[in-house]
Amino acid sequence: MTSLPRGRAANARSVARRRRAVAAVGAVSAGLLTLSACDKPTPLATITVGKNSVSSETDCYNDGKEVSTADLAKCLKSKDIKSIKVDPDATVRFGVDPKIADKGWTILMNGQPLTDSSTKTYRTIPGSVFFNAQYGASGNSTLVSIKEGEKTVTGLWSFKLKKDS
Repeated sequence: MTSLPRGRAANARSVARRRRAVAAVGAVSAGLLTLSACDKPTPLATITVGKNSVSSETDCYNDGKEVSTADLAKCLKSKDIKSIKVDPDATVRFGVDPKIADKGWTILMNGQPLTDSSTKTYRTIPGSVFFNAQYGASGNSTLVSIKEGEKTVTGLWSFKLKKDS
């Protein structure tokens, strides 16, 4: 039993309910405001080797419009390029968002095309290719990029593949 006079307990519960409702409305409003201030995320590109994978958005994306050559050069020199270890005997799997695939995409190795353009969302390449001098590799790491667009570059996702032997 409560020690409140008759009828007061019911009023206290309704006040608490109103406070919770106001707090919930405030939280939802704040969440919507935060979401509206965010930039639209860029499509993802993913590289998988065995059980390990790394995904990346990119700064070199202009929402489907051509990216300037100067911006592409900056992106290739970025310090924030994600890396993954690759055993030369493993298979490297490339996956792209359907938005990327729709425009066609090419895998570049050290800036040179390694594959023809594709509209599939998934491709595989033997790991040994990325450390083979015949394909332009040198040393124990290789810069691999995914270029969106067949005639003009509309996006560029870069990864560093490090030899794991």
